[in-house]
Amino acid sequence: MERKRPSCDCHSVPNPLNSFRERFLDVLASIYLYNEHRGYTSLDRVLDAVRQRCPDNPAFIAAIAKHRADERKHYVMFKRWFELRGHMPLAVDSTCGHIDRFIFKVFGCSIDDLDTQGVIASPDAFEKLCRVIMLTEQRGMRQVEILLGNRHVRSDKAMKRIFEVVEKDEPDHWMPYAAWLDTQGRAKAKWRERWADYWIHKSLMLVKLPSLFLRRSTPRMVEWPDALTG
Repeated sequence: MERKRPSCDCHSVPNPLNSFRERFLDVLASIYLYNEHRGYTSLDRVLDAVRQRCPDNPAFIAAIAKHRADERKHYVMFKRWFELRGHMPLAVDSTCGHIDRFIFKVFGCSIDDLDTQGVIASPDAFEKLCRVIMLTEQRGMRQVEILLGNRHVRSDKAMKRIFEVVEKDEPDHWMPYAAWLDTQGRAKAKWRERWADYWIHKSLMLVKLPSLFLRRSTPRMVEWPDALTG
């Protein structure tokens, strides 16, 4: 009598590639959600500073207002991505924030502790802030180009669409600051600032992101970042 082969329930066998992909997208989206929220809430203060320092430059003010609106839009898209998946983002903090670490490196304090009135009163400090934002957004634009070529990102239609929107918006996020620095006859970046930007990016990509990927004990947020900020 021919022995019957045991049936194989293929759906019960985890696929390592799918598991890797799901974790990668989870970590990536969590980091971007944090940075987009940090971006638009911080730009509220930048917008106030520009309105006080450059009241005769409505185009610059409007450009920063658009920048703020775009960051908020991107945050909402990543939030919706998580909502559709039925779970909250990983609870990442300022150690995953490029702008957080850049501000600390250049100004020696956190974004929350940055003296906005002092920045307004000091031409050098205000120009330094414009350079930090410009370099951060240029870095973000280059990173999005790389991510749109990533097979895991491209395999998720919703994620791919989010990054396509971000890619389209990104040039408007650094060009106004570069144009303003040009009109003031100021350098668009100093070598120390470029080095800080490079070092922060590499540490995030080579250390922070992989460690977050591997550390399964990282908790998830219990409420959305905009629960209090709006």
